[in-house]
Amino acid sequence: MGPVGIRIQVLGPVGVRDDRGRPVAAGSRRRRELLARLVAAGGYPVPLETLIDDLWPDRSPAAAGAVRTFVGELRRALEPDRPPRARSRTIETVGTGYALRVPRDRVDAHRFADTLRAVRGRPSERVASALGEALSWWAGEPYADLGSPPWVTAERARLAELHRQAVELHARALLDLGQGAPLAAELAAFAAAHPWRERAWVLLAHALYQDDRQVEALEALRGARTRLRDRFGLDAVDDIDHLERDILLRAPHLRPPPRTEDRLRLLTRADAASTSTRLRSMSVVARAAAVTGGANLVLAQDQRAAAVAEAERAGDAELTARVIAAYDVPTIWTRPDDPARSAALVATTRRTLDRLGPDAPPALRARLLATVGLEHRGSRDRWAAEATAEAERLARELPDPAALALALNARFVQSFQRPGRTGERDAVADELIALSARHDLPTFQILGHLIKIQVHAARAEFEPAQGHADAAERLAAVHETPLVHVFTAAFRAMRLAERSPDPAEAARAYRALAADLAGAGMPGVEAGLVPLALVALHLRRRQPVPTAPDLDPGPHRAWVEPLLRHARGEVDAARRAAAALPEPPADHLYDALWAVVAHTAVRLGDRSLAAGARAALAPLRGELAGGATAALTFGPVDDLLAMLDDVGPR
Repeated sequence: MGPVGIRIQVLGPVGVRDDRGRPVAAGSRRRRELLARLVAAGGYPVPLETLIDDLWPDRSPAAAGAVRTFVGELRRALEPDRPPRARSRTIETVGTGYALRVPRDRVDAHRFADTLRAVRGRPSERVASALGEALSWWAGEPYADLGSPPWVTAERARLAELHRQAVELHARALLDLGQGAPLAAELAAFAAAHPWRERAWVLLAHALYQDDRQVEALEALRGARTRLRDRFGLDAVDDIDHLERDILLRAPHLRPPPRTEDRLRLLTRADAASTSTRLRSMSVVARAAAVTGGANLVLAQDQRAAAVAEAERAGDAELTARVIAAYDVPTIWTRPDDPARSAALVATTRRTLDRLGPDAPPALRARLLATVGLEHRGSRDRWAAEATAEAERLARELPDPAALALALNARFVQSFQRPGRTGERDAVADELIALSARHDLPTFQILGHLIKIQVHAARAEFEPAQGHADAAERLAAVHETPLVHVFTAAFRAMRLAERSPDPAEAARAYRALAADLAGAGMPGVEAGLVPLALVALHLRRRQPVPTAPDLDPGPHRAWVEPLLRHARGEVDAARRAAAALPEPPADHLYDALWAVVAHTAVRLGDRSLAAGARAALAPLRGELAGGATAALTFGPVDDLLAMLDDVGPR
């Protein structure tokens, strides 16, 4: 993998910039053309003969030497700090040719294509946001300063088609969100420039309709129908006929209703309803919004917290309890997205339980106790586990399957208080799936399958895990829960990390996962997960840990820091950092972080550290270290224990 300190631009004139946005001198047009030709290869090697054919059509006798000279000059320009005769990590010699080894997200054309591919089929909010940004990367015609040799012409045509698809997909997403009115002028120009693209006329007419220009919308469709017939001999596509009919009928779907966040804001109005109805409604709507992820999840959590706080200020313990209980959203991850908000909710819930006393309705009490277990996760606090156990006991005596599902979810979360409880999580998942299937609780049925993925992944049972991933995705498609894709994508990346002979393939999957996580609205999952997974890839191959600036381990830095110091040759600093290591939290990443400690102990020859890691990992014999995440793996725990045994006893 090449250095990440440069960014290459080809969506416009060819250029290179460093991480501070400063231009990097790529040199003459020939050198820029050579760099661009390697970019167009998408990371694959380009044989010397192909480079000569593409860059020197006249087959100059000096062409081979010129290519090698330009490669050397480009290497010096792109890697100014590379020692003499050191191997280039940017332009690699492969056989008689060369390959560009810059990460795809550092090349605007590759990043654009990957973004377009990633958002297909995703929620409209995600599509609109991602493609709105991606389209801003275009600074003109691709390879604008390189003339029109055949390879450039072909590459321009490919990228231009991707650009057209992105414009259309972006417009469709905004129209689906009811935000199409400002697009009318842009889409009019787009349709005029591409009159053969039927979809362009449909999008234009829809935008005109949302801009309250119904007559112009109908004229655009009828003009498109005539144009397609007279100029291209084509019959009108069904979409044109259908949209024309819907406009004439003023079909409601042409103007989408307010999005979830708009409804949430409506519910905060003082005149929306009585205080009781309004606050309970806020939690109910927030629950519906949360499963869609992204901005809706963040907004839903904020709205729930606001509703709970307002209910408690009103001094009505039962109202507070019902507002808390109305938000029964499944929890799969053991690190809260906002620890302070979770702590405040737990404190309010415990106060509410005290005020209601033991005579509170059992179903309500069970839900409040389960909330304590769910929100106070990633801890070793006995009272949270006891609250969960009481919630489950109460729920099993009630004719309320949803309360039992919530209690089982809390039991799953609290099972991480001690290592070695994979079997318990397996049983919880089986019961959740069966219970939810009987009583139509689809979000908890999905949760059961996600837990099963984690259980099987911990045991290196990848085929059964894949079956549950497929089942979760099928349910998610029906019940519109796009966050499921993030967890199944994480599992697939982990599977590649464990089984693929090519670590670069797994690294690419993890970088794609990072893009998914960035828009998922789950900082508790996102923070440091992908960098930690990439650390695992390197450690399993006995390589130094990556130190690139875009691989910040975030909340895991304390555990990775000794290895980072060691990789830089700062052995004394590494030992000091290792001596100050805290105990990993009791959560999904417990054994993953202990695996990092194990590698630190081996590299430093630290027997005391090795003894601690050995004791922590021993209950997980037979499993994959980190496997319980279904997102990353440090390999078999047994291998780590054997590695630690070589460090010797204390």
